[in-house]
Amino acid sequence: MTYHPKSDFMAVMMDRGFLADCTDYQALDEALSRGVVPAYIGFDATAKSLHVGSLIQIMMLRWLQKTGHQPITLMGGGTTKVGDPSFRADERPLLTADQIDDNINGIKKVFAAYIDYDTDAPNKALMLNNAEWLDGLNYLDFLRDIGRHFSVNRMLAFESVKSRLDREQSLSFLEFNYMILQAYDFLELNRRYGCVLQMGGSDQWGNIVNGIDLTRRVLDHEIYGLTSPLLTTSDGKKMGKSQDGAVWLNADMVAPYEFWQFWRNTTDADVGRFLKLYTELPLDECDRLGALEGAEINAAKIILANEVTTLLHGGDAAKTAEATAREVFERGGVGDDLPTLTLTAADLGDGMSIVQLIVKSGLAGSGKEAKRLISENGARLNDEPVTDAGMMIGAAALATPMKLSAGKKRHALVQLG
Repeated sequence: MTYHPKSDFMAVMMDRGFLADCTDYQALDEALSRGVVPAYIGFDATAKSLHVGSLIQIMMLRWLQKTGHQPITLMGGGTTKVGDPSFRADERPLLTADQIDDNINGIKKVFAAYIDYDTDAPNKALMLNNAEWLDGLNYLDFLRDIGRHFSVNRMLAFESVKSRLDREQSLSFLEFNYMILQAYDFLELNRRYGCVLQMGGSDQWGNIVNGIDLTRRVLDHEIYGLTSPLLTTSDGKKMGKSQDGAVWLNADMVAPYEFWQFWRNTTDADVGRFLKLYTELPLDECDRLGALEGAEINAAKIILANEVTTLLHGGDAAKTAEATAREVFERGGVGDDLPTLTLTAADLGDGMSIVQLIVKSGLAGSGKEAKRLISENGARLNDEPVTDAGMMIGAAALATPMKLSAGKKRHALVQLG
């Protein structure tokens, strides 16, 4: 790509690694140069929190507003009732309306940390819910007015659908409607709010193109699509997952210390790239830090962890997390912010096995995994190796809090409450 953008937003997208594809680079760039462009990203409410995999999209909306444009955060109160089949091997479990509303309330909390919904400026962000126009649709009117613009042949050719059918995996009629509903979202946002750009991960390309095509056919308006790369870490893992599961953005699901630690554990090869995507440090500083080697790269990882944690949880949370990490790693002590398991004397009874403690503290997903950790010399109790999987811990041993460790990077505090 040799295109040199004129607008600040497009320059940020290209220079920092946010851009995978765009329907018309030049026309969009010119629109961004002329005035405030309203743009949206949709988030389906399949859980009570988004995870780190969604952070690239949230940062795109943040940069959009920082460069003078209007971000629209679209909650999928309607589309979540159907479920996006894109690149999935099976159908998503159907959620009730109450579950979806609960999830939306949980998800909304994160956005205020990144985007300004209260400014009086023309680029004030909007938080919308597509249930507003989807819930009341008349089925026959929708088929006649909207359905007639969609070719089933073309829909079957989209990679997200084709890959499912090629594997001879069932695609329900419910799911097949998802791309029509998402396309209709773009049409309604254009009609109601003048939205001219939809952004999303590259797995959304087919859905985005459908929305552009529908809006042009119905309203004859020029609109655009822009996608970000689907991120994997340099060792091939899906971004947003750790060995303990999803890295959620809500503090009540993943504590700020654990969130900080996830970024501190970034692979050396990913540091420069992640600094560009997930922080607002200048590009030359991202390049300088990303090029460090050996022990020096650890300083860059701490900067990455602090910057990302500050954006989401605030500066105090980042400082506390770093101080806790230094206490744990450099002085072998116990920090104030470690994930903590509090047990009562009744919980312990005549004693609890070290295997149970490892599982209950979240350092292993099962007893089998905890036993393997012990057999491979990965478990430590107060920094001493645990060699006996049958070891019992009683109330007396917890007169002072104990530090449990799984490997060198994951720790938890066990205390008597």
